[in-house]
Amino acid sequence: MSFNIDEVQVYKGQLLVCDDEIIPKALGVGEKKITGSAFLQGPVQIGDDGSYSEVEATLMVGPDNNDESPQPSKSLRVNGDVDIIGNTTQVGNTKQTGTVDATTFIGAHTSGSITTSFGGRSGGAKPFDMPHPSKDGYRLRYVCVEGPENGVYFRGRVVNKNVIDLPDYWKDLVDHTTISVQLQPIGAHQNVIVKRVEETQIHLQAQGGMPINCYYHVFGERQDMERLVEEYEGTSPADYPGDNSKYQIAGYN
Repeated sequence: MSFNIDEVQVYKGQLLVCDDEIIPKALGVGEKKITGSAFLQGPVQIGDDGSYSEVEATLMVGPDNNDESPQPSKSLRVNGDVDIIGNTTQVGNTKQTGTVDATTFIGAHTSGSITTSFGGRSGGAKPFDMPHPSKDGYRLRYVCVEGPENGVYFRGRVVNKNVIDLPDYWKDLVDHTTISVQLQPIGAHQNVIVKRVEETQIHLQAQGGMPINCYYHVFGERQDMERLVEEYEGTSPADYPGDNSKYQIAGYN
């Protein structure tokens, strides 16, 4: 049975759409009821009647299909804080304009990816930007791994050879003139030195032509980004004197 009702008003009461034995305790009952409150047992569907062919949730919201409304592009808008207890599945893009605080890992575990709108060949450098610990009115920006440069590293071990072969992509990613090398001989002193640095290789030399057996750490600075300004005057990351579009700001509230 259906009714054509121009206007429904519940005056100083509650609207309850449910079985007789259901009591919505959170809304109060009897004299303690919250006037103007409403309870729907559900499921409830709002919006386009063709959005769902079966019950998928307690509340199902579709786009507006009312010819007498402006039919907004959004199906749901919340003006205020939102608490979600449980898992959330997102199909489509998410745009975040505020700070994301996470107490656990954020990542793409099995498939997909996390991307940003920031520039930079690898999605932007990832700095920690914070108030300067020792200078009032200044800020400090460090890039991961925490250091005053857009640095990358490569490490490993050389056994019975006199060259360190750098990753192929380093010639396009790293300014080879900024490369520094640390060597740690294994088993015996070999007086190993760095003879010369090239874009794709680092040449070593040991005393008397001894066989080389050593660990190495190679550090370099990215050439696809401007030099980092590690200390600058300001009260927020917006005061950074360089190109902020190259960075994703972490550690900033």
